[in-house]
Amino acid sequence: MDYIIFLAAMAALIYGADFIIKESERIALHFNISHFVIGATLVAFGTSLPEMAASMMASYHGKSDMAVANVVGSVIFNITLVLGIVFMIAKSMNPKRNLFAKDSAWVIVPVVIFYIMIQDGVISRFDGILFILMMVSYLMFLFTGSKDDLEGEIDEDLQKEKFNWGKSVLLLGIGFLFTIGGANFVVESGTNIARSLDVSEWIIGLFLISLGTSLPELVVSLVAVKKGNAEMSIGNIIGSNVANFSMVLGGSALIHPLTINLNATSYDFLILASASIALLFILANKIYNKAGGIFLLTILALFISHSL
Repeated sequence: MDYIIFLAAMAALIYGADFIIKESERIALHFNISHFVIGATLVAFGTSLPEMAASMMASYHGKSDMAVANVVGSVIFNITLVLGIVFMIAKSMNPKRNLFAKDSAWVIVPVVIFYIMIQDGVISRFDGILFILMMVSYLMFLFTGSKDDLEGEIDEDLQKEKFNWGKSVLLLGIGFLFTIGGANFVVESGTNIARSLDVSEWIIGLFLISLGTSLPELVVSLVAVKKGNAEMSIGNIIGSNVANFSMVLGGSALIHPLTINLNATSYDFLILASASIALLFILANKIYNKAGGIFLLTILALFISHSL
């Protein structure tokens, strides 16, 4: 039965992603906001809700390993799996935004702050507050000078349509409902299968839950690339990773301080740092192609081969 639920949930993810991309385009056009900013805020927050729900629930039940592993695994999968696949299948990605100059700090700074916070083996409530403040700073940064030129970005059919708030909110809500709901059922059914095989909570959080909760980012990014919205795809990943550290990890720490076994998890944190540095290298050299995809997927293969 869990396998049937898993397949049905995947279908819901794909169906919901199309609504999210289309309505996000309409909102971007209406407010003259770039696809990158929409992807890094509205889409990123929506697709990060599964991680937030999973980690906060784990924290509430005192399962620190699962809460932290979900965030670490999600960030790794977002960079290596999601962007790796996006770069592999995209025919051409030429973002107008200078991603390295404007956004590279938000790729690496959250990781550095995370590393500093875990040195004592605990992410405290005070640390959680600092993470939340980081999210506020990110939003202020994005919406300062975000009125980018959208010429050539928006679907011509959308430009001819009259903007309707009620319709957009409704369809966007349906999209998030299908996407997030699908991810939750993927996690639930997948977790049942894993537990029947006697897998540890860290591995469940690091692989099964984090992979399941990263599916919205994967599907939304792939649909965005298919529609020619490269900036929304990359913005979704960068914004989702910031949200994972700030809102998800910060919110979970506010519920209950999170303890971490640094010795047992050192390799996973090393992969986290490696994936972030690799993304910086790709942004700096604009390797938005198969070479960049192979680079990221190689890191993913190392991660999986060592951890399983």
